[in-house]
Amino acid sequence: MAAVVLVSVRDLEERYALYFEAFELFSVVVFSAEYLSRLWSCVTDPRYVRPVAGRLRFAATPMAVVDLLAVMPFYIGLVGIDLRFIRSLRLLRIVRVAKVGRYVKALQLFSKVLGAKREELVLTLGMMLLLLIIASCFMFYVENPVQPEHFSDIPHTMWWAVATFTTVGYGDVYPVTGLGKFLAGIVAILGIGLFALPTGILGAGFVEEMQKRKGRRRCPHCGREIDGA
Repeated sequence: MAAVVLVSVRDLEERYALYFEAFELFSVVVFSAEYLSRLWSCVTDPRYVRPVAGRLRFAATPMAVVDLLAVMPFYIGLVGIDLRFIRSLRLLRIVRVAKVGRYVKALQLFSKVLGAKREELVLTLGMMLLLLIIASCFMFYVENPVQPEHFSDIPHTMWWAVATFTTVGYGDVYPVTGLGKFLAGIVAILGIGLFALPTGILGAGFVEEMQKRKGRRRCPHCGREIDGA
């Protein structure tokens, strides 16, 4: 990841181009070997036991797709495709950071919490989208007559709603009428409370998961979890 960031600096790229290329080649070889090893050995998992269908099913899993995307830009560049397309695909190397999730327990914990609280988070997201649309519609009808250049239609008004809900408030689009300012104040207050919901949900999920982990007993010899029964 450091190489991906540093190579974007023109002076560093020109001065150390050979080193960056060598490191890229080394990374691709390592990641390619890892991907092929996982693809070959996945049949030991009961979910992918069939030689062909099992491997195809494994290759379609999210983490396997990440592994493939991490090396794909390099190989596409070898088949003579338009270089402008290759330069855009180089950004896919950023997905390599997702591979860290396999080995960092903190990221695994975060993934578990997201999975356990996905229904609550989806419900919160739905509420956000609903309020975003409602606020945009009201503000459009209030401000469009006096500011048609900023509130030209509801989709354009959504930019104001997003900036207000998230309390960013860039100031490039804002209401000037009394009713519009009153509505903007309500939206800003609702935005603070609304964005606190997913924070509370995730916080509760982390506490629950940590309590579960503390309650688990492990074998002092092999480290495996011991069944409470």
